[in-house]
Amino acid sequence: DVQLQASGGGLVQAGGSLRLSCAASGLTFDDYAIGWFRQAPGKEREVVSCISSSDGTTYYADPVKGRFTISSDNARKSENMVDLQMNSLKPEDTAVYYCFVGITGWGTYDYWGQGTKVTVSS
Repeated sequence: DVQLQASGGGLVQAGGSLRLSCAASGLTFDDYAIGWFRQAPGKEREVVSCISSSDGTTYYADPVKGRFTISSDNARKSENMVDLQMNSLKPEDTAVYYCFVGITGWGTYDYWGQGTKVTVSS
């Protein structure tokens, strides 16, 4: 079974930084995307960033480009550790962030774990 464990959320002032980490296991797929989506109260889910397991291609949503950086370590078979470094945080980044794995297409999320809350105060 795919298991995703996220950590690293918290409260930070605008302009500050946080680093989210996700430990993934049970990844028996030849190719997948792993990353983060977020959901703020009253808003739709938004894929923030993801990275391809096969070639390292990355995706960033426009609102976070230049501020967030995703990285992953999938040296261990069926496991992956993906980090999201978030800099220059803004109040609009406040949301619950979920680590996800997508196998049915770029930008899709088929598996996700419990979220970690990020609150950015102004």
